[in-house]
Amino acid sequence: MKLWTGLFTASAVFGFLLHLAGFPAAFLIGPMIVAMLFAVRGANLAVPRPYLLGSQAIVGCLVARALDPSILITIAVDWPAMLLVVATTVVASTFAGWMIARTGLLPGTTAAWGCSPGAATGMVAMAEEFGADPRLVAFMQFLRVVMVMIVATVVSRFVFGVMATEDAPVEAIVTFADQLPDLLKTLAVAVGGGFVARTLKVPSGAVFVPLICAATLQGFGYLTITLPPWLLMTAFAIIGLWVGLRFTKETVLYAFRALPVMLMGTTMLILLCCGSAVMLWWLVGTDPQTAFLATVPGGLDAIAIIAVDSNADISFVLALQTVRLFVVIITGPMLARMICRML
Repeated sequence: MKLWTGLFTASAVFGFLLHLAGFPAAFLIGPMIVAMLFAVRGANLAVPRPYLLGSQAIVGCLVARALDPSILITIAVDWPAMLLVVATTVVASTFAGWMIARTGLLPGTTAAWGCSPGAATGMVAMAEEFGADPRLVAFMQFLRVVMVMIVATVVSRFVFGVMATEDAPVEAIVTFADQLPDLLKTLAVAVGGGFVARTLKVPSGAVFVPLICAATLQGFGYLTITLPPWLLMTAFAIIGLWVGLRFTKETVLYAFRALPVMLMGTTMLILLCCGSAVMLWWLVGTDPQTAFLATVPGGLDAIAIIAVDSNADISFVLALQTVRLFVVIITGPMLARMICRML
């Protein structure tokens, strides 16, 4: 209990300091960094699965509230460019995996799945099914997620000048009694969607299923998505804690020998994806920040949080990230076998 109290307190303080400094997604990044430090120093803590799924479902509802139906027209018009960018990102991840495997520090299948730019938890589960070492794949995936989250936040803050939102949302000035009915409906959609996703084992379903349900109900006028600031901050913090606590001391020591090459491969992948962002910006004409967040190889929920908390086009970001996720799921086994044959 003392560890959890210390973790929560330090996370809240650090997240608040980042918020004061103007960083987007401060209550995600702060708890994540604090949790990493606790985990590496031997704190044997883990976020219970139901809390994680519930937090991801809340993020799905948050994205649904920000969705713009006009993005469907953009996708219909620009789908060749979007597929080209997705293909470029997948090729970049395959190249990074091949380069890491060539060092001999990691097996080909482990390197391939570790560099796959999809949902981290889904990639770890699929990697184990195809013979890769789940510990190293998990380490590579969450190392990349952490690096991408930090890079995306820093770039949004210092390159694009995005500040943490200062204006209070509507829910903050409405009495709790007035917002309670819509809040309960939103929570029901989040919980129900998360349960369906877990039952059907949909990749990243804890975000997607509530997102689709909430967006549909909102579109037909049956739901006003209500997410008070305290609920969002709690959900962001839980996701940050979950990512950070995955970096256990044992996992870090196990992967320490290959850490330099993992960092090199992850950095290479991020840079190659930045090239895809430039291509997207040139082909489609979207703004640079949206192009960057749409192509960066991070966790879907984390990127969605950063996008919502910035000036990016959340609908476009989500659309391209979703297309890439499904492409990676379909092509992942084939690319892993191809890397092994190329060694």
